[in-house]
Amino acid sequence: MHNYTVTLKSPLPYHAPSSHPIFSLPLNPRQFVLPLSPHKTGGSIYHNPVFICKGTQLSVPSHGSASLGPSNGNGAAVHDWKVRSVGIENIDVATLGNLCVDIVLNVPKLPPRSREASFAYMQELSKSPPDKKYWEAGGNCNMAIAAARLGLHCATIGHVGDEIYGQFLLDVLREEGISMVGMSEDGDIVDSSNASYETLLCWVLVDPLQRHGFCSRADFCKDPAFSWMTKLTEEVKMAIKQSKILFCNGYGFDELSPALIMLALDYAVEVGTSVFFDPGPRGKSLLTGTPEERQALSHLLKMSDVLLLTSDEAESLTGIGNPILAGQELLKNGIRTKWVIIKMGSRGSILVTMSSISCAPAFKVNVIDTVGCGDSFVAAIAFGYIHNIPLVNTLAIANAVGAATAMGCGAGRNVATLEKVIELMRASNINEDDEFWNELVKDMDTGVITFLSKMVINGRNNHVNHVALQKVVSELLPKLKDNRLEGKVAS
Repeated sequence: MHNYTVTLKSPLPYHAPSSHPIFSLPLNPRQFVLPLSPHKTGGSIYHNPVFICKGTQLSVPSHGSASLGPSNGNGAAVHDWKVRSVGIENIDVATLGNLCVDIVLNVPKLPPRSREASFAYMQELSKSPPDKKYWEAGGNCNMAIAAARLGLHCATIGHVGDEIYGQFLLDVLREEGISMVGMSEDGDIVDSSNASYETLLCWVLVDPLQRHGFCSRADFCKDPAFSWMTKLTEEVKMAIKQSKILFCNGYGFDELSPALIMLALDYAVEVGTSVFFDPGPRGKSLLTGTPEERQALSHLLKMSDVLLLTSDEAESLTGIGNPILAGQELLKNGIRTKWVIIKMGSRGSILVTMSSISCAPAFKVNVIDTVGCGDSFVAAIAFGYIHNIPLVNTLAIANAVGAATAMGCGAGRNVATLEKVIELMRASNINEDDEFWNELVKDMDTGVITFLSKMVINGRNNHVNHVALQKVVSELLPKLKDNRLEGKVAS
């Protein structure tokens, strides 16, 4: 047996696909080693600080894993944690899949590259859970928590296992006031020794040279983690029907089959639930993936009501470098698409419709960690969409929520609180760059161009409708404060 000793650190800045421990020999290993030196994004430098918990070490011995579910006497557990959507009414946002627990460890060295040695390394890590202080809710939990803190009623649709990680995730969601709807059928017998039913984990490893390595089952599996799920249960259908928005992202393909994702999309369309889709970094690989993945990606891009992408992701899907033109191309190719939102990092964000373009510069903040910023941003877009807030106001609050998350460390329960968002909006310090934005919208053939400005000067640019940030803030703060007074959010 191999023995490894790892030193624990508090969560570090990172971004990785959802995953869980390795229990079978790898098929398609993908090892990532990323330097932690500061990198530039849109002109701003993002630092990756390291916080060490002194003297804490974990020796990884071999022992059996615990199961939280009742046994049927044959080593199988029966799900008893599933929260029904029956009785859940007026859900604002439901997320589909991509539920995971993130664990960050400091290790003597990153996993070896050979299949057998790498498998042994990760299997040993998986046998003994680190202290819960190093666990955090990840994946779509980030978006759900951020949305709940804005006062939205949220539900997560997905699968977690009957073990300590699954219980942890359920406890976090419950504490944040978020409902969980399981995707397994009534009476499903779950073999707790089979990794296909385990909660997804993402092991984030850091070596003494401060390089990152991501260990995940997704790196070793040919099929989605939960490929055994093939249909929507009645509980899942009810949750989708009762939701105003169903949110899907590209990492959902690491868990759910393309066919199941399309079933959820088609059912949402059928019952009148709006669909938000953020392809994320997986969009590029899906574009060149299996025929089923390409079909599902195309279907999502055409049938979603709102698309959310970074400028790089928009370019990879359209081949168009200008983010506004790329957004217009996605709108033109869509069937139900109403909004295309382009995230521009430290520049800000853009919202494109068939008849308008709205632009909002980012808020200036001291960036500590960008993990969870995109998820928080999406949550605020959902807030604006549901409350029918003016488009440029929606971008303003989304930029503020994303920026407030960047001021903290890590995602999950560390995403922005409403208190931080309100404080940031009151400060009204935005990163204006008139030359950049004027060049971007120059010669655009569209009906209305609206631009968020710190100050509005008459006659500044007749081509663009400038809206004062203070006016937007004065309109948004009462709505946000009402949610805080109602006790719906953490502050």
